[in-house]
Amino acid sequence: MSTPYPFTAVVGQDDLRLGLLLNAVSPAVGGVLVRGEKGTAKSTAVRALAALMPDVPVVPGCRFSCDPASPDPACPDGPHGAGGGVSRGARMVELPVGASEDRLVGALDIERALAEGVKAFEPGLLAAANRGILYVDEVNLLHDHLVDVLLDAAAMGASYVEREGVSVRHAARFLLVGTMNPEEGELRPQLLDRFGLTVEVAASRDTDQRVEVVRRRLAYDADPAGFAAEWAAEEGALRERIAAARALLPEVRLGDGALRQIAATCAAFEVDGMRADIVMARTATALAAWAGRTDVLAEDVRQAALLALPHRRRRNPFDAPGLDEDKLDDTLEQNGDGDEDPDPDGPGGGGRPPHDGGPDTPPRPEGETADAPAPSVPEQDRGQGQEQGQGRPSGGGEQRPVGATEPFRTRMLSVPGLGEGAAGRRSRARTEHGRTTGSRQPRGALTKLHLAATVQAAAPHQRARGRSGPGLVVRRDDLRQATREGREGNLVLFVVDASGSMAARQRMGAVKGAVLSLLLDAYQRRDKVGLVTFRGREAEVALPPTSSVDAAAARLELLPTGGRTPVAAGLLRAHEVLRVERLRDPSRRPLLVVVTDGRATGGPDAVALAARAARLHEAQGIASVVVDCESGPVRLGLAGVLARELGGSAVTLDELRADSIAGLVKDVQETNRRAA
Repeated sequence: MSTPYPFTAVVGQDDLRLGLLLNAVSPAVGGVLVRGEKGTAKSTAVRALAALMPDVPVVPGCRFSCDPASPDPACPDGPHGAGGGVSRGARMVELPVGASEDRLVGALDIERALAEGVKAFEPGLLAAANRGILYVDEVNLLHDHLVDVLLDAAAMGASYVEREGVSVRHAARFLLVGTMNPEEGELRPQLLDRFGLTVEVAASRDTDQRVEVVRRRLAYDADPAGFAAEWAAEEGALRERIAAARALLPEVRLGDGALRQIAATCAAFEVDGMRADIVMARTATALAAWAGRTDVLAEDVRQAALLALPHRRRRNPFDAPGLDEDKLDDTLEQNGDGDEDPDPDGPGGGGRPPHDGGPDTPPRPEGETADAPAPSVPEQDRGQGQEQGQGRPSGGGEQRPVGATEPFRTRMLSVPGLGEGAAGRRSRARTEHGRTTGSRQPRGALTKLHLAATVQAAAPHQRARGRSGPGLVVRRDDLRQATREGREGNLVLFVVDASGSMAARQRMGAVKGAVLSLLLDAYQRRDKVGLVTFRGREAEVALPPTSSVDAAAARLELLPTGGRTPVAAGLLRAHEVLRVERLRDPSRRPLLVVVTDGRATGGPDAVALAARAARLHEAQGIASVVVDCESGPVRLGLAGVLARELGGSAVTLDELRADSIAGLVKDVQETNRRAA
């Protein structure tokens, strides 16, 4: 086994280390989600934490790591008799992004369960992580149903495996740590809420700190064992401090003053539900224990808020994470100071991790990362900076970017037919989860048994197989896999007209508002998105296909307008993007959304070229929708002509709204039939 990088040798990243250590002190905090750019020691710190965890006493031979002092009465390997246990280090189990549900929760041998009535269960990763650490790198790329199973087990402390009435339950208590790069896509707010704490990490911009990071890493790579030995004393001291804080935790008193501050803070920041209050209370208690105190102080409540609330305030992907610290301080002050610290310099010296031995750099303010993202711009203020000369220069007929109007809920747009893409919420598809539509013989391991079809296949052979008792004689060839239909996520490629005609009569603000609305819809339906824009003489890929919807919104915000309308160039560039993406992800079906008024003015024969480019998409059966942005009392209907060339449909901005009485579109297939 390779020597892990020492936790105490990690330079900086105070919030990351504190979040991990608080969960080590009190696993009831609920885990931590680490968000940040690549190369910021996220995985290094998580893997290093396992070496600091106290040893775990386990029942010998138990695959579920039962505690010999209080074994799980429902353990599949039980019942466990009285007797001494053995001690081993806490495990750190990694969940790969591409893992199956059976790999996560375990698998039940359906054939033996039906034929013999026995529960032959093969444990999964949740069982291996019991009483240890479960680490999910790139948790935002994990399939939604796996995230749901994972977080449910973390919340209940148990995992349930059920297959057609046969069920197994086992304990699954673990420290859950997830890491993610927000550029690759966000977690849904409902899933963010299930993580106890969140921390934002970024690479330091301090030269001395960066030098120290490189120096330590090179020393570790040259001699891992020798480097670890140099830090053994610091690792031992930190391990002892974690054990001491765990022992002190039951004695920590959460007074009424601190509890009132917690409740007032959650109410002031309008977080949903009560989970935030509970997590803050547990975090503040762990902070006090970490500092060696038995009373929770106002400073503990403040730090707990900075760790537990930012991700719970995000209601859509366009909201920037973070808290208004002035508002936080005002709320804490208005609701009392809590219990006074009798000795501010007493044991523990505050809630921060021990000094990392690096250069003496001043600590940054509480809750602030070295490269915190800029706050989002309120809708009413969007575009004002550009009007004051802060936008891009407006040479060659180019106009400054304008702000988007308020997003709205859009009507459902979907791809016709039945796909087999990644799980999502847009178009019909064959999936592992959903309503049962039929059965088939399994290809590989059986995951979803179709009981009626299995019995029907086995019944005619019972006499030939010598059945003599009440049990059904089932062979492997009799088993039938249930086929299910659910929803898939699609690639929604936006092709946006940014020409001068779109800027007329202030239409571009409404156009951006419509695209933002569709982006929000794509986020909720778990789609990938891409953005192609065209104006002047060419088209450009403003954003290659990605799961990061907020990145698309940011590119759209800065989109200027002006020049001619090269519709053909936009469609041809979209065709190339879809061709490349089809090679990368052939199972994900595309939905082309063209946002234009339909006027083609980019060079000679612009209309004919646009029609020919549109027919390329139609020939490949690409589902498409044209959002008609034309306005005014006299309309030429050119967007409808373009939609017919694409083999798709056209909808106006008003029809795009889900609450509009003029909305006539339910999905692409239906509108195609009406257009024909």
